[in-house]
Amino acid sequence: MAKDIEAGGRSGEYIDKDYHDPPPAPLVDPEELTKWSFYRAAIAEFIATLLFLYITVLTVIGYKSQTDPAKNTDQCGGVGILGIAWAFGGMIFVLVYCTAGISGGHINPAVTFGLFLARKVSLVRAIVYMVAQCLGAICGCGLVKAFQKAYYNRYGGGANELSAGYSKGTGLGAEIIGTFVLVYTVFSATDPKRNARDSHVPVLAPLPIGFAVFMVHLATIPVTGTGINPARSFGAAVIYNQEKAWDDHWIFWVGPFIGAAIAAFYHQHILRAGAVKAISSFRSN
Repeated sequence: MAKDIEAGGRSGEYIDKDYHDPPPAPLVDPEELTKWSFYRAAIAEFIATLLFLYITVLTVIGYKSQTDPAKNTDQCGGVGILGIAWAFGGMIFVLVYCTAGISGGHINPAVTFGLFLARKVSLVRAIVYMVAQCLGAICGCGLVKAFQKAYYNRYGGGANELSAGYSKGTGLGAEIIGTFVLVYTVFSATDPKRNARDSHVPVLAPLPIGFAVFMVHLATIPVTGTGINPARSFGAAVIYNQEKAWDDHWIFWVGPFIGAAIAAFYHQHILRAGAVKAISSFRSN
């Protein structure tokens, strides 16, 4: 068992612990812009998001093609919603595993935003990551359209949209809760305290993150097609560029950012007692 940080004695001093939280990232760190590792990380985010959109949008379009009633296809054929969820969750697992040591494996502006609020990344890095992710998503969807233009246009380009019968509030709620699940899992899977406490248990952080994406897709594909990743929604909307792709598009930005902010606050200030530690530190001074 790892020692937690606890206040002890009348002086309010803290008991030592056998894990170390990294220091908060500076809000603005111009020195990052002079390092190759920073640009390498941005490139990794770009390529990872490109591959993510390429594989997942192809899966969505392939499923719709395989079950198209106009082609007298088997309505129970194709990969189904379960297969689509596996494609999204599996690709996140693979790509986070590949890029975690280079860029942290965000592949999602909402994840980057949550980590920025928790002071895990600087503002400069957060902005560059988000731009790289959105450009990667556009290029990934662009490749799909280049290879399968007829299918891409016919089957909606994998664009997110609010399904018929659901209100905007329901769609927004689905995106908020779904993103909360994802970002909360990211914080938990990468928590240095957990890694120290559970060192006897092999923990592969990308696995629970991928499963979180998989489970959220199972729940919300019927509602919004599952965004929980503004870059994914934006890239598909830009390349498909039809009215339905832009209808209620704000849901796929506002929802994930709110969900990420709630997850960051919950993990940092409730589970990790950040607020209590800050108050205790202030009193001891």
